[in-house]
Amino acid sequence: MEEKVKISMLIETYGKLLTEKQNQILNDYYNNDLSLSEIAENEGITRQAVRDIIKKGEKKLFEYEEKLLFMKRTMETNRKIEKVLNELTKIEKDYSDREIAIVLEHIKKELNCLA
Repeated sequence: MEEKVKISMLIETYGKLLTEKQNQILNDYYNNDLSLSEIAENEGITRQAVRDIIKKGEKKLFEYEEKLLFMKRTMETNRKIEKVLNELTKIEKDYSDREIAIVLEHIKKELNCLA
């Protein structure tokens, strides 16, 4: 997974555990695609200060994930759900019994709510 995408996902997962300023600056940099200069101007601080805040925030995000593993578990769960949904779709196509199709559709809806 691309590093920028991974950090963006970590911000989504753990951003509220950072300071408000760290969360805002990381969000601006990774999700709003603002440059260091733009963020520095908006925050009234130097580019170097922005860079330091980003690096410290990234370090904290990776530490949280290393200890808590929420993102890893979420991604594994989503992969499992996707696999089950694919299998259900195969069964649905191979069998014409209407009752089976109704049950499978219900299961698929429930699984899609989890994804």
